[in-house]
Amino acid sequence: MTETMLDTERADLLEMLAKHRYFLRNTTRDLTDEQAALRTTVSELCLGGLIKHVAAVEANWAKFIVDGPAAGPSFDSMTEEQLAEWSNAFRMLPGETLAGLLAEYDQVAARTDELVRTLPDLNATQPLPEAPWFEPGGRWSARRTFMHIMTETAQHSGHADIIREALDGAKSMG
Repeated sequence: MTETMLDTERADLLEMLAKHRYFLRNTTRDLTDEQAALRTTVSELCLGGLIKHVAAVEANWAKFIVDGPAAGPSFDSMTEEQLAEWSNAFRMLPGETLAGLLAEYDQVAARTDELVRTLPDLNATQPLPEAPWFEPGGRWSARRTFMHIMTETAQHSGHADIIREALDGAKSMG
């Protein structure tokens, strides 16, 4: 189905996903791998780590839309080793490159966009995983989950903008 054949809602979802992904990606323009791995605030976050994290989160939520809560991690039953591995999703590790992380993000985005285009029903719901930050017994529709992906991306774009400005004065916009 081409974008022109999509209903307005799906076209809007795709447009907003693309917009927020652009802002996040644009924050990393013209950086070396070393710059992308630098922490410029007291947090553990770096620009490469943010790209990596947002790609992983988007991939997990897209799997949730199709497979339900079993697609995501169970934080209650994670071992210390699994928690350490999960926290590495926020860091740019030795051997990782910004180009490689951006390429992976592109692949994740393409899969999510295809899901937006082809999912039979945006009203289809899945039960939320059990976690302290979700309401017990809650369910999210595919539509709400896509909006959550947008929100997550936009929020981390703001984090990225702060990190980039502290790195070399550049901004995502302006």
